[in-house]
Amino acid sequence: VQLQASGGGLVQAGGSLRLSCAASGSSFSSYTMGWFRQAPGKEREFVAAISWWGGSTYYSDSVKGRFTISRDNNKNTGYLQMNSLKREDTAVYYCAADASGSYYAPGNFNYWGQGTQVTVSS
Repeated sequence: VQLQASGGGLVQAGGSLRLSCAASGSSFSSYTMGWFRQAPGKEREFVAAISWWGGSTYYSDSVKGRFTISRDNNKNTGYLQMNSLKREDTAVYYCAADASGSYYAPGNFNYWGQGTQVTVSS
């Protein structure tokens, strides 16, 4: 599976962005999908995850209530809708698929996209 993240950009605090993660390969629909982010000088951290059927979603406390993860298996695409963005959301955002174990740990995901930069200005 190859993943391609897109949709990042520069946005003012309080604004919104929607990230997309396009997957190649027919197995995507059977994989848990996650979003992670990494700010300069910091470790990659969990943002959100969604089960393969889309029925279960999980969020970090820092984004809960502001971000929404979703997926369209017919389009082999996952999404991260980000609302009420804050400066501390500034990071490179990565999508990942196929978790072996806890979806909170980046090391448990087998496939990664290349990352898309999100910059939130005040």
